[in-house]
Amino acid sequence: MKVRSSLKSLKTRHRDCKVVRRKGRVYVINKTNPRFKAKQG
Repeated sequence: MKVRSSLKSLKTRHRDCKVVRRKGRVYVINKTNPRFKAKQG
């Protein structure tokens, strides 16, 4: 999982990417391609 300062660029990389907020952290999750997981905060 990548730790990024900005997750906006990761969201546009793949159409299945979703930005999710959990416990004050921002995650990018992708069910079809788990390589694109990332977190912020």
